[in-house]
Amino acid sequence: MTGRPTQVTEDQSTQVDPTELEELTPAVEVGEGELPRSLWRVRLRLAWQGFRKNWRLFAENKIGLAGLIIILIFAVMALAFPLLRAVGPWDNDAIYDPVIGYDAPVAELEVVPTRAEVTDPTQQIDAIDAQLWCFGALPGDTCRIPQQPAPPSEGHLLGTDPLGRDIASQLTFSTRAAFLLGLIAALVTVGIATSIGSIAAFYGGWLDNFLMRFADLILLMPLIPILIVMSGLWEINLPLLGVLIGVLNGFGGTAIVLKSQALSVKVKPFIDAARVSGGSNMHLIFRHIVPNVLPLSFLYMMFSVTEAVSLEATLSFFGLLNVDMSWGIMLNTAQSQGYLRSGFEFWWLLIPAGVAVTLLAAGFFFAGRAMDEVINPRLRAR
Repeated sequence: MTGRPTQVTEDQSTQVDPTELEELTPAVEVGEGELPRSLWRVRLRLAWQGFRKNWRLFAENKIGLAGLIIILIFAVMALAFPLLRAVGPWDNDAIYDPVIGYDAPVAELEVVPTRAEVTDPTQQIDAIDAQLWCFGALPGDTCRIPQQPAPPSEGHLLGTDPLGRDIASQLTFSTRAAFLLGLIAALVTVGIATSIGSIAAFYGGWLDNFLMRFADLILLMPLIPILIVMSGLWEINLPLLGVLIGVLNGFGGTAIVLKSQALSVKVKPFIDAARVSGGSNMHLIFRHIVPNVLPLSFLYMMFSVTEAVSLEATLSFFGLLNVDMSWGIMLNTAQSQGYLRSGFEFWWLLIPAGVAVTLLAAGFFFAGRAMDEVINPRLRAR
């Protein structure tokens, strides 16, 4: 739970001030049959005012803005890939397909008798090494050797991997997978944790004890080893991985934090008023408690995406996911071909994918920290 937001015990900054509703309601003309439309106008106007207020608070946090910019850059990359493949410079499937593409520039090297006579490795090759590429080559012959991985060039801005595939194409293609995984994991996490936390806080008693002890049990189990074991038992793809991460997080620590927030909402006067008015338990939970817990839930969506991106890269690196291409697979390819410990000599095999995982995870984390200050008035006071 390190680095996660503290529990919000004060009134949420997104709650509506009753005086604002009184000011807005007289300005709306309510005629016969127009009550629903008038109420929606009031709600939309209040929602817009709340959004503007919260955006001003968010914009004051420079780290949050930096995180939002990073997220937008990766979003553009994800949206640009289909366009670049359809009408852009990557329309050649044989070269720029991120999975089966191949393009290895050919270097023409002069064959010299011995290794000691090689004065320029970019222009010469000894006769013994030349036999690996040009069988029967003799000193003085020209040996044509395909270069893979190839360094960045005009045709391949980030070079090619050991299999001759374009790194830039793989990088942008994998961005869509990262966003899809993060979205699924975040929605599942928030949906389960918000429901479980609100129900446990509302009913209390044995149901609360059962759900919270189950959450403690989930917290005790390390997430990565569990996913590794599951990947050995079943074939896991990206959507299934997102659901698994969401379920494990939703029943775990996130549910405990949201349950604490739901407890603070449960004792509010409007809950008692709704109960006296005849509202059922499900009505009280999902129409009054859950909406007031959602601001903190949306905050945890950001952290869920961060964790999902990191876990996907880890599992893909170990070859445990059934995916065509991802940032983790790019690193796995470099490692399996012996380039992981090559330092900066083949930097384009390691840095683009590694930086992409780090930046996208950091972007959502920074945005989440800024949202924490918007939601939690105690942090704004500091």
